[in-house]
Amino acid sequence: MSAREPFSPARRRQLVVGLVVGLIIGVVVSLWTGFWLWLAAGLAVGLATGALMKPPGEDEDPKRTPRR
Repeated sequence: MSAREPFSPARRRQLVVGLVVGLIIGVVVSLWTGFWLWLAAGLAVGLATGALMKPPGEDEDPKRTPRR
């Protein structure tokens, strides 16, 4: 098993933003429907979204030269 690289600051910030957005959406939907489990669902969706998306600027590989 290979050693994992630590999260970059952009990746960590993206996970936090995903959790915050999920929390806000979960609270709003929970208050709107009166069903408190939407809060947990919002957090799960926010965490999954933050984990799956690539942070901006990560598409560019510094080792590669741009095509012309």
